[in-house]
Amino acid sequence: MSHTFGIRQAQKQKTRQALMDAALLLLEEQSLSSLGLREVTRAVGVAPTAFYRHFRSTADLGVALVEEALGSLHPMIRTTVTTADTSEERIARAVELIAGHVTAYPAHVRFIARERHGGVQPVREAIRDQLARFAEEVRTELAKDADADGWSGDDLLMLSHLYVDQMLITASLFLESLEASPDERERVGRLAARQLRLISIGRHHWLD
Repeated sequence: MSHTFGIRQAQKQKTRQALMDAALLLLEEQSLSSLGLREVTRAVGVAPTAFYRHFRSTADLGVALVEEALGSLHPMIRTTVTTADTSEERIARAVELIAGHVTAYPAHVRFIARERHGGVQPVREAIRDQLARFAEEVRTELAKDADADGWSGDDLLMLSHLYVDQMLITASLFLESLEASPDERERVGRLAARQLRLISIGRHHWLD
């Protein structure tokens, strides 16, 4: 009995992932608000009713895609912040992390960029909540720095949001240069590092 149950659960998870993968592919050409569940189920080859065994709606599917796109980044972001000895090292690691993620998961990055200000409220809220978590995690790590002496929690959170927002901008820049020459991608990397460095330099003068 348990073996049969395990097979069914694995098949259910496989179908759920297939629906998410198909939706992500379809969303390369349209927004989530215009995506129909019949389009998704047709792409997977299952009946429309099968969709509701996995998701309550296309908005619910969108929220799952947000978790897939951003959820795995939390430990990487924390590692980038905590294991770096200097601000320059943090910046270099952040740019490297973003470039690698965009190269590996361009469809996920494009989905987040489009839907962050899109028409589906639960998805916008899911993205906002994920970004707020990133900011809180960055604040927790920045608070451990000697440079944080004298900073209020609110100001550290403001700084963390600046870093997170800039990382999103950096992801968009790398996304736009995916098909560009190596020289152009290197230029984007240098620009991203300079922009993050500007925030870092401003941080050291905030309490002035």
